[in-house]
Amino acid sequence: MLDVLVQKFERRDDLSPAQRRAILRLPVERLQASAGETIVREERRQTSSLLLLSGYAGRVAFVGDGGRQFTQIGLPGDFLDLHSLVMKRMENGVMAISDCELAAIPHSALRRLTARDPHLARMFWLETVVDAAIHRVWLVGMGRQDAQARMAHLFCEIFTRLEPVGRTAEGSFDFPLNQNDLADVLGLSSVHVNRTLMALRAADLLDVRDGRAVIKDWDGLSRVAEFDPQYLRLWKEAV
Repeated sequence: MLDVLVQKFERRDDLSPAQRRAILRLPVERLQASAGETIVREERRQTSSLLLLSGYAGRVAFVGDGGRQFTQIGLPGDFLDLHSLVMKRMENGVMAISDCELAAIPHSALRRLTARDPHLARMFWLETVVDAAIHRVWLVGMGRQDAQARMAHLFCEIFTRLEPVGRTAEGSFDFPLNQNDLADVLGLSSVHVNRTLMALRAADLLDVRDGRAVIKDWDGLSRVAEFDPQYLRLWKEAV
């Protein structure tokens, strides 16, 4: 069940056979969530961290008028709340964007593993560091990029994050977000999202339909996005 986590870790650094076994032997509870279902409620005290095995999930904040903002998109191989290991309570909730399969790993098991293996402790730490880097890049995009650049960046990022865990094929990937979801990720209206998607399609850069995204011109889309994947730390280097 935790193969996807090993696969992701080994994109960033080598693991010994013993370290692979230690990860794969972590106790887990397998969970399912349907699209639209709340997985974690705001301010809930957590005793386990959730690894997304399949599907899309979003860290989400709600505001007083009932609006919402997605502050993170979780993809297969991502922890949705690893920071709860030390924070204990989630400042945002987590909801399933599509049907999801998850592995709940007890904090007690993660503490034991990271206490006895400093290298794995650093690998888990790197997960939270990259998560924070994604937030910073999104913040810059929200403040300084126009709608086309912001949307192009999101699709470049998601493709780049899915590729190491084998969820892409010839420039395409599953993309279950609808236009309202995209609006709540990018801070745009749904009408603006529709116009922006149409513009990227007209430029022959991107096509999104029937739950799948196809990047038709990677170089062109990444130029529009000013996309630099360094913040995702997907090269292999000793941690």
